[in-house]
This record gives sequence, C-alpha cells and structure tokens, in this order.
Amino acid sequence: MTEEPKNDKEMSFLGHLEELRWRLVKSVAAILVVAIVLFIFRKEVVDTVFMSMKEVNFPTYNFFCWLSHTVGAGDELCANKISINTQSISPTGQFSVSMYFSFIGGFIVMFPFVFYQIWSFIRPALKETEFKVAKGSVFWASILFLLGVAFGYFVVSPLAVQFFGSFHVSDGVTNNFTINSYLSLITTTTLFSGLFFELPMVIMILTKLGLVSSGFLKKYRKHALVIVLIVSAVITPPDVISQVLVAIPVMLLYEIGIVVAKRIENTRKSYG
Repeated sequence: MTEEPKNDKEMSFLGHLEELRWRLVKSVAAILVVAIVLFIFRKEVVDTVFMSMKEVNFPTYNFFCWLSHTVGAGDELCANKISINTQSISPTGQFSVSMYFSFIGGFIVMFPFVFYQIWSFIRPALKETEFKVAKGSVFWASILFLLGVAFGYFVVSPLAVQFFGSFHVSDGVTNNFTINSYLSLITTTTLFSGLFFELPMVIMILTKLGLVSSGFLKKYRKHALVIVLIVSAVITPPDVISQVLVAIPVMLLYEIGIVVAKRIENTRKSYG
C-alpha cells in the first residue's frame, strides 16, 4: 500500500520545531553509536581501511596494473612503489584523528538513516503530485551516496595517495606525512565524493523549486562539462587519466539529472 503524505496544517510552529529537534537527536545519536564502535576498533579500522592504501597490492592498484597490461601500456599504470611514512607530531594527534575518522565514518554508515529523518520531516509538506514524484527519494539518495563513497575510496583516494606518495622533488627528500593529513586526505575525499554523487537529487530539488529546468540543463551542458573538468583537476592528482576517471561518472550523473528534471516537468503537465 502506498503511503500518502500527511497533512500538517494543524501542527503549530513549535510542534514543527519539536519534531525537527527529535529527528536531529535521533540522527546524532545514531552517528554517535557507530562512531563509538569505530573508535573502539580504531586499530583494526586504520590498518584495514587506511594503511592498506599505502600498499601496492591494494585492489585499485592491482586493477589499474591489469588494465595497463591489457591495453598494452606495460607498467605505465602500475603502482610499483608508494613511499609514504606516517607519523604523529603532537601529543593529541592520534587521539584527534581517531575522533575525526570515527565521526566521519559514523555519518557515512548512517547516512541512509539521517536522510530518512530529514525526508520524514519535509514529507508532510509535499503536495500529492510532489510526493509521487519524490517517492523513493530515500532509497535513491542512499544508493547514490554509497556509490559515491565507493568511488571516492576505490578510485579517487588511491590515485591521490599513489601520486603524492610517489612524487619527489629530490631523492634526498622523503614523504613523512602526519597521520592527520594522511587520514584526512582519504576521509575527506571519500565523503565529498559521496556528497558529489547526490547531484541528481540536488537537480530534482532545484527543479521542484523552479530554479532549473531540463532545457536549462541541456543548454548549459558544455559549461557543466568545463566546470566538472576543473573540479576534477582540483580534487585529483594532476594527470589526465585521473581527471577523466572522475569527470565521466559526474557527467553521467548530470545526464541522469536531466532525465529527472524532465520527468518532474512531465508530471506537472499531466496534473495541470
């Protein structure tokens, strides 16, 4: 049975604030629970999730090495050596970075629940036609976010680690990264990739607000490509392969956003 949007006209302003407060409390509590678990098992998490990216046998490096041999490029894309040493140079360095990745990890793991709380708060305010168009938003937002997280962790982050770990201005200079900067590079890249993949959802919201249209998105497709390439160049190592690998899925998401915008417009026309 399809759940119909509720009418909230009789709910007072303070009632809305109270509901929002409790939904935020639930979201924060869920994130804290996961963050505490991650903090307790911080050694296993750091060794498995973060430190493994310094090794040449990380799955991403193996894949690109196989791809390089398949296309006849030899060892061009192989990670033969990643010279990175990590260190903590402050008394609170390891503790603070443990807190940081625990909270980020908690948000990533509980994102579907957090988004559900946000969606449940705004859902009663939607009209019936808007509710039908937005049906399944929690599912698709969660899928897009998790795909973005996977893309950030298995594609963007390893490319960044490999590049910066292999780059040298002189043989007399070694790469001794602080544990804060190394873990922040991976967690930040992974998180923002997940948020970046929410582009179709953002386009859906902007279309519903009347700020963009499918025609507008098609008209400025080339401009969007330029912007995506610039952003890709900023968040990835300075090589063409990394830039293209990031730009392709983002432009695909842009095209999906156009389809979503067109669907919303058709729904509006059908309901007058």
